[in-house]
Amino acid sequence: MKRVLLLSLFTLVISKSFGQSFGEIQKIESVGEPLFSRGPLPLINTSFDVIGSYVFTYNQMVPRRGKTSFWEQVNEFTLDVSEVAFVNWNAGGTNSISGMYGMNVVRTYRNKGFRWDNQFRFRYGINQQEGQELRKTEDDLELISSFGYEISKNSSWFYSGTFSYKTQASRGFNYPDTETAISEFMAPGYIFLGVGAKYAQPNESFELYLSPITQKSTFVLNQRLANDGAFGVRSAVRDNDGNIIREGKTSRNEFGILVTNQFQQKIFESTVIVSRLSLYSDYINNFGNIDVDWELNFNFKINDFMRANIGAHIRYDDDIKIREVAPDGTTIDGGSRIQLKQQLGIGIALQL
Repeated sequence: MKRVLLLSLFTLVISKSFGQSFGEIQKIESVGEPLFSRGPLPLINTSFDVIGSYVFTYNQMVPRRGKTSFWEQVNEFTLDVSEVAFVNWNAGGTNSISGMYGMNVVRTYRNKGFRWDNQFRFRYGINQQEGQELRKTEDDLELISSFGYEISKNSSWFYSGTFSYKTQASRGFNYPDTETAISEFMAPGYIFLGVGAKYAQPNESFELYLSPITQKSTFVLNQRLANDGAFGVRSAVRDNDGNIIREGKTSRNEFGILVTNQFQQKIFESTVIVSRLSLYSDYINNFGNIDVDWELNFNFKINDFMRANIGAHIRYDDDIKIREVAPDGTTIDGGSRIQLKQQLGIGIALQL
């Protein structure tokens, strides 16, 4: 938990100092509607008993006197807290409190046909119920950087190279078991590195990246998980008594094709749909077997202070096997499965 708090504080300080190195940050009351700054970020809750949630957004760079800045920025920070308490409530219930912290930091450089996009996303949620230990409800850490040069003057297509990094900040458990972690920082961790072409509409409501040359590296820096072959790495070799003869590998490299898409569209006056899709297939192992990572959200504007959100997150990776408990109590490989997370929330948003 300390690692998460320190990481949040560190990234906040870095994002502020990075922005100020190019000029003073100024709050803007009304700007256009680029992809990452259409109003405050909608907040995700599994409870409608919302105490408060706050969004701090800065989205324009003010150049230094006498100089022109080619950098654009978006800083979005969200904090949501919900609580339910019961005293002599004859219908029953459990006291609980939950929180969700989100960060979305974007830096974009444009000059003479060059374009450099950088994005850092971090989300972390916790829940505490009476009689239970503190539990994690959300944990995503992602860094994306792409550099491109336009194919022709004023073209929406760019020759592009992209680097992305994904992991989580703290250990995850298969609750109620809190003794044996099933994931942690860099277990797994993913790095994508590739070159291709990127299409970006002028208003940035639609982006498409095609990379036929992409290396995917999977890291499992927990030897126990690596020995079990978690997340697709090579498992340990054991003798008949279960003793380890050769340790499992802590990394795996793949070479394939990557397609990503980011889309945002207002479908009604107060409703915006946001989609983030990533598709990857390895050339060498089971080509055509596609890893899918798709987030789809419907964001509703209730008024200037309230937002609602309905969303889903779907993942499928053939290398990730679901562990099941057999009738005799042993753990067996249940094969690959579609992973689904559904979200429904309503909250109060304050934009500064």
